Amino acid sequence: MAKANKLFHLLLRFLAFGSTLCAAIVMATSHEKATVLNISFEAKYSNTPSFKFFFIGNAIGCIYSLLVLFIPSGGHSLGRLILALDMIVTMLLTSCVSAALAIAYVGKKGNSHAGWLPICGQVTEFCDHVTGALIAGFIGVIIYLLLLLSHSIIPLLVSKA
Repeated sequence: MAKANKLFHLLLRFLAFGSTLCAAIVMATSHEKATVLNISFEAKYSNTPSFKFFFIGNAIGCIYSLLVLFIPSGGHSLGRLILALDMIVTMLLTSCVSAALAIAYVGKKGNSHAGWLPICGQVTEFCDHVTGALIAGFIGVIIYLLLLLSHSIIPLLVSKA
């Protein structure tokens, strides 16, 4: 049972690494130039602080996931530290996805009360990239939540068996 638990954690960590890496790369490569009414503009992730936060948060999550993959599993005293860091990374990723999702919604739908027009009609490729990055980031959040649950639920099930 302990070996299956370690394999499950290793799989989740690898999936977390992959999803956060994909989210960061897709967000970093999202840019498009458009011309509307003879006015040219470029939409890129670095123009929006929320998208920069999303990129940086997912890069941190990716690096952390990679580092934890190389920590040898076994009876070591780092278990509680890793649990605390998993919680911090989960909260970071959740806030990154939330902030980027709010701005993406305004970009997609606009805000008639504030007079903000949607831009996704003019820069569809940019919006598609951001959507893909948000999906990968949301998957990363779900995987980290599963990691947190596995830290608390699996030991309880093992101790009762």
